[in-house]
Amino acid sequence: MSENELTQDSLSLEGRRAVVTGSSSGIGRAIALELAAAGAELVLHANRSVAEGEELREQIRARGGRCEFLQADLGAAGEADAFFEAALDALGSIDIWINNAGVDILTGEGARLSYQEKIDALIAVDLRASILLGRRAGALMKEQGNGVILNMGWDQAAVGMEGESGELFGSIKGAVMAFTKSLALGLAPEVRVNCLAPGWIRTAWAEEAPAEWQERVLREVPLERWGTPEDIARTARFLVSDEASYISAQVVNINGGAVT
Repeated sequence: MSENELTQDSLSLEGRRAVVTGSSSGIGRAIALELAAAGAELVLHANRSVAEGEELREQIRARGGRCEFLQADLGAAGEADAFFEAALDALGSIDIWINNAGVDILTGEGARLSYQEKIDALIAVDLRASILLGRRAGALMKEQGNGVILNMGWDQAAVGMEGESGELFGSIKGAVMAFTKSLALGLAPEVRVNCLAPGWIRTAWAEEAPAEWQERVLREVPLERWGTPEDIARTARFLVSDEASYISAQVVNINGGAVT
């Protein structure tokens, strides 16, 4: 086998220590499982979904993985810093940081918030916490001489989407994507920073989406299907591996070929 041929070992994360925020369900859960399968030692995180986070921790441990779970409201004052310190204490050091935590404004209680309340919640968790935690993780990694950070964007933030959700997510995720590029430049060459930009992914909202949205997805996505959390997770695993060592300051669309 040639040295340039991709092997399973080249994607191994054995010996790496990773934090995945918002990892009790959906995309974050899939990423945590993917990194654990690759050999990474993990700190999981959730705010309200504590039982789900603890269940995932036990599932990973049952498969032989090394895993801890921490609860934190990253939108509350001072909680992001406290969570970072707790995660660092649990792992000893951090090689991979994934800012996946976000506010659900599409289902449940979040959908009933006012427009202003939705803005405030998204700014606090999706944007401010990502910035604060990215900077803390980046400073640590810069000092230790290596590390990878992934943030979570949105493929349509760059082009816009009509309606309330488009306005809200476009504004917030567009800011996260811009932050990613600036942070990457500031932390180079020791640390790589990239941003995942999912398209139509079958998460909790998608399961209950009305027929017109189901039809819209098939119409807009050339691959003619919803993406899955596992599609995002596999991309994340690649980007934090040594195989992606020349990729930084990028927003990576994972959207089935949709034009953005």
